[in-house]
Amino acid sequence: MKSNESAENYLETILILSKSKPVVRSVDIAEELGFKKSSVSVAMKHLREKEHITVTKEGYIYLTDAGREIAEMIYERHELLSSWLVELGVDPEIASEDACRIEHVISKESFQAIKSHMVSSGILPAAQAAE
Repeated sequence: MKSNESAENYLETILILSKSKPVVRSVDIAEELGFKKSSVSVAMKHLREKEHITVTKEGYIYLTDAGREIAEMIYERHELLSSWLVELGVDPEIASEDACRIEHVISKESFQAIKSHMVSSGILPAAQAAE
């Protein structure tokens, strides 16, 4: 399930947008990320080729199971790392920016260790850690 950082960011953005919009289109992604529509179109082509997304004839973008798995992993890392950094006293905006960089390179082992520490410290409810 190797993927590059750019692809992971696109997949995460599609996931986030799909939570608040009935359908996701390239223009929505471009607006959210502040990218040109042409750049997003190229990225969507690559994600389609990797079978991480499907695009309907109307231009609606949906995550495949493989794409959703990557997107949810990155989203979970982002949310947990952001909250951990805020808990450590980092400004929320900086914490979110740093989490965005860390989420792509942190090993599963290190991420799990941070998650376990947050649960044992009472920062993260055990039920939320099991999700």
